[in-house]
Amino acid sequence: MLNQLKQQNPLIHCMTNMVVTTYTANGLLALGASPVMAYAKEEVGDMAQAAGALLLNIGTPSNELTDAMIIAGQSANQAGKPVILDPVGAGATPFRTEICQKILSEVDVTIVRGNAGELSALVGAQGVVKGVDGSSDGDKEAIAKQVATSFSCIAVLTGEVDVITDGSETYTVSNGHEWLTKVVGTGCLLGGVVAAFAATADKTDFVKACAQAVSYYGVAAENAYNVSQEQGYGTFGQAFIDHLGLLSEEEALRLQRIEMKK
Repeated sequence: MLNQLKQQNPLIHCMTNMVVTTYTANGLLALGASPVMAYAKEEVGDMAQAAGALLLNIGTPSNELTDAMIIAGQSANQAGKPVILDPVGAGATPFRTEICQKILSEVDVTIVRGNAGELSALVGAQGVVKGVDGSSDGDKEAIAKQVATSFSCIAVLTGEVDVITDGSETYTVSNGHEWLTKVVGTGCLLGGVVAAFAATADKTDFVKACAQAVSYYGVAAENAYNVSQEQGYGTFGQAFIDHLGLLSEEEALRLQRIEMKK
C-alpha cells in the first residue's frame, strides 16, 4: 500500500503530545504523508473532516485537550474518517486511563495502538506500566482480541512481536529492532504511520493495512540499525526517519515478516 500512500499524500491530523510533535511530523513527511497539528477546539472539528485520518495521542494529557480530541473524533466519525487512539501511559495513572475510557465511550475509534500494558489497562486486565512504558506477562494475542471486541476496533499491540487483530482476523509481525525503544518518539510516530496507511486503505482492508504499516515501520528500523550501529542511538533516530522515506514497497514486501494467525 506504500506506493498508493505516496501517490495520494494523505493529510494526517495529529493531536499528539508535545514531546514528539516534530519527530512525528518529520516521519510522516518522509513516509509520503502530510502532517498537520491542530489542537484548538475552535478548529479541530473542521481539520478532522478535511484530513484523511485522525491521530489521538494522550502522551501529555489535560482535560482541555481531551475535550478537543472528542470534538475532533466525533467530527471525523461524521466524515467517515478513521480515528487512531494511542493510549500513551494508560494504566500508569488513573487520570490517563480515565481519559482513554472517555474517548472510547464518546468516539467511534477505528484503531487502538499501544503496548501490552496500555491495552491491558483499557480492559481492566493486569498490566505493568512504568511512566509511559508498558509491559505485560499476559497472553498478548488474548489482550489484543479483548480490546478489539470490547471497543469494536482494530487493536495494534506492539512489542517484540506485534499483534494486529479485529477480534477475528489476526496477524503477527516480527519486524523491528530494540533500538526503537531508545529514541523518544518512535512509538508515537508509529501511530501516525498506522493512520497514514489507514487513510489510503479500503475499510475492508484496515486490519491488513495496519499489519503492513507495522511491518514497514519495523523494516525501516532494521535498515536504520544496519547503517547506524557503530554510531549509537542518536544517529539511529535520524537514520530511522531517513529509511522511512528511502524504503521501497518492493523491499518492504521482500523483508516483511507477517504471519496470519488461524
